[in-house]
Amino acid sequence: MLKKLFTGFLIGISFLFGSEVGAQEFFNVMDFGAKNDSSAINTLAIKNTIDAAANKGGGTVYFPAGKYLTGPIHLKSNITIHIDAGAELHFSDNFDHYLPMVESRWEGTEVINFSPLFYGNGLENIAIVGRGLIDGHGKNWWRFSEVEVKKLTEDSKWQKEFKRLNPNVLAPDLPGWIERGFLRPPFIQFLNCNNVQIKDIKIQNSPFWTINPQYCDNVTIDGITIDNPPSPNTDGINPESCQNVRIANSHISVGDDCITIKSGKDRSGRKINIPAENYTITNCTMLRGHGGVVIGSEMSGGVKNIVISNCVFDGTDRGIRLKTARGRGGIVENIRVSNIVMRNIRDQAIVMDMQYAKTEVEPVSERTPAFKNIFISDMAGNTNRVCLVRGLLEMPVENVSFANINMQAQSGFSLENAKNISFQNVQVDVANEPLIKAKNVEFMDLHKVQNFTPHPDKALIVLEEAKQVNIQNNFPYVGTNLYLELIGKENGNISVHNNNFSNVKKVIKEENKAVKFLNNITK
Repeated sequence: MLKKLFTGFLIGISFLFGSEVGAQEFFNVMDFGAKNDSSAINTLAIKNTIDAAANKGGGTVYFPAGKYLTGPIHLKSNITIHIDAGAELHFSDNFDHYLPMVESRWEGTEVINFSPLFYGNGLENIAIVGRGLIDGHGKNWWRFSEVEVKKLTEDSKWQKEFKRLNPNVLAPDLPGWIERGFLRPPFIQFLNCNNVQIKDIKIQNSPFWTINPQYCDNVTIDGITIDNPPSPNTDGINPESCQNVRIANSHISVGDDCITIKSGKDRSGRKINIPAENYTITNCTMLRGHGGVVIGSEMSGGVKNIVISNCVFDGTDRGIRLKTARGRGGIVENIRVSNIVMRNIRDQAIVMDMQYAKTEVEPVSERTPAFKNIFISDMAGNTNRVCLVRGLLEMPVENVSFANINMQAQSGFSLENAKNISFQNVQVDVANEPLIKAKNVEFMDLHKVQNFTPHPDKALIVLEEAKQVNIQNNFPYVGTNLYLELIGKENGNISVHNNNFSNVKKVIKEENKAVKFLNNITK
């Protein structure tokens, strides 16, 4: 009787959920001729498996445990690639396997190029998931691109093919890789796709940028590990000109930037003019890398509405880095960074640099970039320099807030060509420099700004060509010999009021009509 009841229960479950189970049909690559013992290239077998799933309206292409050798994998709509625990996909390093070349975007320039290792264009509902490993075997790509190409006396067959397919490419303003014609492919690149998920897998040895969705909407990257050794341009996650991107719970250690946000480069980027917008980056750890989270320098389509929170940067060259230059164009705006721990940062914890490339002042035009509405709060750790802000004479960085910062550093904040800057509850132990150096800054507010290790021969705050500065509610620490120094004659309307200077030996280096003192406590 019990057996009959149990059988009836299973039949009922199958009746209720049968349609859903059918929609999640698995297609095992082994059933389509794949070899999981490294004995054969499985490119065709994997393609046949994807085709079979697509012919049924979609499904999961399943890789059981084993070691699979393959060339590029091209997805179709409604396909999930499931790489199970113990399964390893090892991609060929034979460049010919990545022909014919396909539509792509390379460092913000639209090109026809080698196929990415995972590729899709114009798809929806696609995913790469599982606890397995994918290995790009990038060493041969790095060697040829960085060493061998420079030795050639004539173009290789791949360079000739690239140049044949790209006669009218809109190359960047500064000549370089595009003209050379050998562009390593990204590891995972999806173009013009909706509903993209990459989850739980481990990725290593990317030939070039690792995860690089382009023009995609609704992208989720969750719980992944990226481990690239010191290597050229092997960025971790680079969502470019995408909308509604979520990056979470991931661990990244790479040869270049860990996470970058981009939207096209120079003329090509401005022609496409698709911004990167509505990104959240949370609960990630980032180790080796030139930058932790980087915006730019390819941001000609604009970047807006970005939230970065609850992340740890440990050992990256820089933490949060915004970089651009004249010629890029595009606006970076509405950036919020909070609850960040930075340890052992080699250069700067925060960078906002609009002079990434050396250029001459020019009239404001579509070539002129802009940074504005950037809010940094609740950050702790140690670094070489806390922050570098460097705008353009013709386009200052605008509306930046620093709040609840507690760092140990060799150098503090350096600001140049900026306006509407706010400091609130900033405590930094600076060993060798002033806490804040500001040049050509207008409308700056300083509240509760503190250095617990003041340098005996340096002013705490140095202003040059600064106007409309409000300094209030500060209580400098014991040992502050000099609080404020003004350089040059172009400073104006600097208000110093309601501060406790009882621990300060000298408040201002030299009397200056630009400074007004009111209601301060002195010895």
